Amino acid sequence: MSPSEPDTGLRTLKKQRTRQALAEAAIALFLDRGFEQVSVAEIAAAAEVSKPTLFRYFGSKEELVLHRFADHLGEAGRVVRDRAAGLTALDALERHHQAGLAARDPQTGLTDDPEVLAFLRLVYETPSLSAHLFDYLEADTRALAEALDPDGAVAARLVAAQYTAVRQVLAHATWSRLAAGLDFGEVARTADAETAEAFALLRGGAAAHGF
Repeated sequence: MSPSEPDTGLRTLKKQRTRQALAEAAIALFLDRGFEQVSVAEIAAAAEVSKPTLFRYFGSKEELVLHRFADHLGEAGRVVRDRAAGLTALDALERHHQAGLAARDPQTGLTDDPEVLAFLRLVYETPSLSAHLFDYLEADTRALAEALDPDGAVAARLVAAQYTAVRQVLAHATWSRLAAGLDFGEVARTADAETAEAFALLRGGAAAHGF
């Protein structure tokens, strides 16, 4: 190991911690006062860094929030590529979504954590965040389409787009019920049933193409 390697690791760790501190400071301010009411300067001050430093880590206010979704980019494509032999792509994606519901993954909208519910409200009810979220979804859709068919057939692109739309509709519907104060167990059961229904609808159009 060269003498520079430990220093490189420490610098990487420090950058990760700074990035996390910036995001946490920003989201806390957004939840408290609203996305539009908080300036970049206030976020930088709360995290004890300069504005130029903040912009080295995040290109915009929106990225301070939506970076949480970046961890899941390409996930659907990986699920399809890594699926067990004999399992269709949609079967693998449905199992993955059901597993997310069981694990209370915030990406499914099913969570009993008040802070996560508030975070999802921030994303869903802030127009600029909702608009920027589509950039992440588009990238995820492209990755899934490539996993379905590396040759780029239009059928694969259509199925990928439909899956992404279905996933978002299911997550938003589930979150909306929880945000309205409905019983968690009832919402969970509804989410399971709607997931099965949604994938049955998807299969109706995708089966002819082997997905």
